[in-house]
Amino acid sequence: QVQLMESGGGLVQAGGSLRLSCKASGTIFSTNAMGWYRQAPGKQREFVASITRGGITNYAGSVKGRFTISRDNAKKTAYLLMNSLKPEDTAVYYCNADILITMSTSRGYWGQGTQVTVSS
Repeated sequence: QVQLMESGGGLVQAGGSLRLSCKASGTIFSTNAMGWYRQAPGKQREFVASITRGGITNYAGSVKGRFTISRDNAKKTAYLLMNSLKPEDTAVYYCNADILITMSTSRGYWGQGTQVTVSS
């Protein structure tokens, strides 16, 4: 059983910063790519950022230059540092990870989400 546990969400004023964490636990051989998505009320879930096991990153255009994704492979944890937050960043943020549960089998997992609210 694999679980992704997000933390670090909350309420912040526009221009402020938050740091989200996503820790994978359970029967894990290795973690491959990890990423963050978000879903605002009434909108579809959208890609925010991703990072490969080797550290190659990718960002949505709306967050590039403001958000930084990183990871600690030993801790099976990914982070999302969000700076210069805007009210339009308000959403539930979900962690996603591609996890090797055996040497030859990988599966995708989602966390339960953490709320980020940016006030103007």
